[in-house]
Amino acid sequence: MSIHIYGIPNCGTCKNAFKWLKFNNVEYKFINIKEDPPKRETIQNWANSLGTKSMRNTSGGSYRALGEDKKIWTDEEWIDAFAKDPMLLKRPLFVKDGKAVLVGFRASEEVIREKLGL
Repeated sequence: MSIHIYGIPNCGTCKNAFKWLKFNNVEYKFINIKEDPPKRETIQNWANSLGTKSMRNTSGGSYRALGEDKKIWTDEEWIDAFAKDPMLLKRPLFVKDGKAVLVGFRASEEVIREKLGL
């Protein structure tokens, strides 16, 4: 089993996820999306699994800087936007065995365990 976590190191939600994973002895690989942004094809695959709405980081400055027309964007337009500015992606984003399974870290422990296959 391989779990990859996409995010940024100074993100509070990512830090909470890292602590939880360490406490639960779950091995993972962290990918900093600022230093190693995901390719459009990768984001497309994530969107196929999770949907673009759940992937939007609506609390970030990048999101607020977008125009009002973001409310009517198609999934393809969102995928393009995520590819151009990975800070628009909600964090952390969990990929297990190559498939996006969870975004964010606010679900119940039961849901997190289920999504990560623990």
